[in-house]
Amino acid sequence: MLILALLWFGGMRPAHAISTIDFLTSLSETELDAFQDWKTARHSYDRQLDTYWDAIESKRRVRRQKRSAKVPFDADDYVMSFPPKYKGPNLAGELAKKYNQFLEVQKQESPEPTRELATVADYLAAAKRVYNFTPERVSEKEFKLRYAEEASALGLTKEEVVRVYALETGGVGTYDMQSGVHPSNKGGRPISSALGYAQLLDANSVNEVSRSGTTFIARLNEKLHERDNTPERIALLKHKIAVMKRMYANCKRVPFEWDRHRAYAKTPPGMGVHSINIDSDIGPMLQAMKLKTLKDIAEKHGHPSLSGAEIELMNLAGPMTGLEMMQTPGSRAPTPNFFDRRAYYVNKMVIGLTGSELQAELDRRMGDGMTMPGAREFSEAFDRAASLRAAGR
Repeated sequence: MLILALLWFGGMRPAHAISTIDFLTSLSETELDAFQDWKTARHSYDRQLDTYWDAIESKRRVRRQKRSAKVPFDADDYVMSFPPKYKGPNLAGELAKKYNQFLEVQKQESPEPTRELATVADYLAAAKRVYNFTPERVSEKEFKLRYAEEASALGLTKEEVVRVYALETGGVGTYDMQSGVHPSNKGGRPISSALGYAQLLDANSVNEVSRSGTTFIARLNEKLHERDNTPERIALLKHKIAVMKRMYANCKRVPFEWDRHRAYAKTPPGMGVHSINIDSDIGPMLQAMKLKTLKDIAEKHGHPSLSGAEIELMNLAGPMTGLEMMQTPGSRAPTPNFFDRRAYYVNKMVIGLTGSELQAELDRRMGDGMTMPGAREFSEAFDRAASLRAAGR
């Protein structure tokens, strides 16, 4: 029986042999039987999961081919079930305790290397080193006003922008907020590269600068020629224009492919680009333009207007996948069809929902976030921006 149990640990490294034997020999006959039953059931379940996710990926490949050929999807292009749930025996009591202690020893003897994510400080350091650029900071109230002005100029509505902010930041986010770090006390650790009110990923920043860099430069030139500029403001804007031109040139050298942008965003020049989310002139343009790009893609594909939840669906799953979830048959399909295996389990919000149910959940969370102080202040910024436009300012 002990030999049979040892076989379940096939591929053991010699350095772990003693620990494994110690664990197995510490078990009674009854525990060893229970452990073997559990291990057999887990192996069977893992095979079921692999089969399920292989089917998901196969269906996704077919849909990608159909999309390229402009062929409509049908229900057969989706796996219309959720991942199988484990229904076998579980380890319990003293046996579970022993196994957890064994796993802890294994982890200590062969720890997985930890990969620290870049922080705001890292992005700022890269911007300074590569571009000699330090983002200009203003108050939250002023940043929201500038964001509202840029968003309104692009045809975005208060409802669209503020509801995205309410979801992405819980209605309390700051413009330098990084995902995983509390916006007020700065506690926690980054869980992604997402920054700012719209929580743009580092690759989003590179992608949008590559796509719309000339628009950002033109807008900065408009600001440069405003009549009430001080000499200091003029000098600062000229520097920002020079920096933006260099960032744009660097991003344009990278093929316009998402995977290439993701890789470039991890380099010092790409990290420096991500810092512009924090700048009081460029950040509002960048984040508003990202939302406008999603709306433009939707309009191009027959969706002339979007709710905040629909914009966020495109933001969360990717533009084309988000559109897919908005319409039949994708709206009825389980969400595993739209995310890779790891992303599905990491993003707890999407688990167990269909496309339409996920949209409803996004809308519900947005509604909750809209009651928070930051969201209310952002709404007021849009109202103030509208008043200033009406007054010709």
